Amino acid sequence: MSRNGKKPISLGSTVKVDHDCDSRCVTVAGSLGTLSFVYPSEISLVTDGDLLSISPYVDNKRSRQMWGMTRAIIANMIEGVTKGFVRKMEIVGVGYRAQMVGDSLKMSLGYSHEIIFPTPKGVVITTPRPVEIQVSGIDRCLLGDVCARIRKFRPCEPYKGKGIRYEGERVFLKEGKKK
Repeated sequence: MSRNGKKPISLGSTVKVDHDCDSRCVTVAGSLGTLSFVYPSEISLVTDGDLLSISPYVDNKRSRQMWGMTRAIIANMIEGVTKGFVRKMEIVGVGYRAQMVGDSLKMSLGYSHEIIFPTPKGVVITTPRPVEIQVSGIDRCLLGDVCARIRKFRPCEPYKGKGIRYEGERVFLKEGKKK
């Protein structure tokens, strides 16, 4: 049984959840925006006052997997439309920097050219300092994807630790070649 799936989700007073059993679509609306998700056919949703309960129709391996995943996605949607998500990234390296130019992120990462990353719809990118990138939005999946694509331009290398990393990420440094 799914430990995560058993917990009911508290909706609060500012969140409106609509779910259609025929199309299996959940729409969550809050103060920051609206998100929707098509849940698997093995799962049923029941709204009881300000609680949303999720349960599987049958007890097999796939339905148990989908049960916990569906609960986690809907809980993240509810948190996203009420509070939003913020992910901070650091740039480490001499001469490495980033800045916002219009709606694009312009990065100098040690290549012969500057990298221009257009900001996707639904995500806000800011640079409080030239070596810090702050990505925020209401969709946690989209936020993680955007951060991974930014990090992919210059991942941290293991000898000096130069590159783009998440805030608080620990990079294990290797010992260099000895004489």
